[in-house]
Amino acid sequence: MDPTAQSVLFAVLGVLLGAGTALAWRVSEREMRGRPATEEPETAVAPPGVTTVLSALRSGTLLLDDNDVVLHASAPSYALGLVRGGEVRVPELLDLVHAVRRDGEIRQTELEVGRGAGLPPTHVFARVAPLSTRLTLVLTDDRTRERRVEAIRRDFVANVSHELKTPVGALTLLAEAVQEAADDQEAVLRFASRMQTEATRLNRLVQQIIELSRLQDDDAVEKVLPVDVDRVVERAIDTNVIEAKAKDIDVVYDGQLGLEALGNADQLTLALSNLVANAVTYSPDHSTVIVSALRSELMVDITVTDAGIGIPRDELDRIFERFYRVDPARHRSTGGTGLGLSIVKHVAASHGGEVTVWSEEGSGSSFTLRVPRRTTAAETAPPAAPPAGPPAGPPAASPDAPLATPPVPPAAPAARPARTTARTAPLDARLAVPPAAPSAPEESK
Repeated sequence: MDPTAQSVLFAVLGVLLGAGTALAWRVSEREMRGRPATEEPETAVAPPGVTTVLSALRSGTLLLDDNDVVLHASAPSYALGLVRGGEVRVPELLDLVHAVRRDGEIRQTELEVGRGAGLPPTHVFARVAPLSTRLTLVLTDDRTRERRVEAIRRDFVANVSHELKTPVGALTLLAEAVQEAADDQEAVLRFASRMQTEATRLNRLVQQIIELSRLQDDDAVEKVLPVDVDRVVERAIDTNVIEAKAKDIDVVYDGQLGLEALGNADQLTLALSNLVANAVTYSPDHSTVIVSALRSELMVDITVTDAGIGIPRDELDRIFERFYRVDPARHRSTGGTGLGLSIVKHVAASHGGEVTVWSEEGSGSSFTLRVPRRTTAAETAPPAAPPAGPPAGPPAASPDAPLATPPVPPAAPAARPARTTARTAPLDARLAVPPAAPSAPEESK
């Protein structure tokens, strides 16, 4: 091909290439003009089926995107106060999420989430893990009950150790004193009496610790049986009759007879014995302690009232705590362990009842143990429907029929026994109802 033809060919190819380039540039420019200047990034979404799996977990679950937007939150997360209005409301939890998102390492911590003024915080265990490059998963568990139980056990062990040290230390010192005063018969007898007192206190403390350990879970009574309330009161008063006589205190039973409760007779006797013991201990000499039992709609109210020193109003909310003492010095002088009212509270809870207290400082106290009452079939049966139709009149008397003798009125109900005390009459005599006078027999019809 000659040089002229080659020049023309290259010129045509150059024109075509330039026209194609210009056309491509124009088309690209039109497409760019049709698009918005900036595009919003796609919103992160949870993978299919993940929310269903998270909802089935017992733990609280949160799913966050890279902008801390809550994509999924289970009901426990809302109940614990972690989420409100689609946002995480706990700054410490957000800081943990940011740290996990930054380096991809799984982290866990325990948080205290406030519940408002006057309420204790909620203890929440949180575990944070990356689910993808843009999603973060948070698993939470409520540990409030576990922390409370740990605190109770820790305080219980500390208090038991302290309480055991007192009588054990006293016994050690008294044993040394007896050894040194071996030649002094009078001193040996005096120290031996003190040792017996401390040993009795130690035995009572150990026994109450064992009883409290059986009741502290507040589990319902396994075998519910009818309980004779009169018999429970009798046993509770008998348990404290020696202490009452020593202080010349009258223990009076003034209540309805023949009531029956539902539960465990030994546990109810233990609870009532503790209430009577407290009343006797903190009542002045020559005073009266009244035990009463009243029937309510579905409960039996057993109340122990004394005229003792009373309890300050600001202490009433704490008297049922383990080892709590309103006056520690007085408890040491009386040999109290600080466990009696705590046992009463647990017995009431295990029976589905409650214990309440009224007290006025300097005037006395009144403790009421409320437990379920045994109801009869007549009480639980629905009322009978009235008979249909008008009531039938009395049958006409035959002129030959003999005159009917008017019915003899029923005998008057037995009179209630007079109030008696623990020192003036046996308990069996106090609780026994005197037999009713026999009524005249009615004439047979």
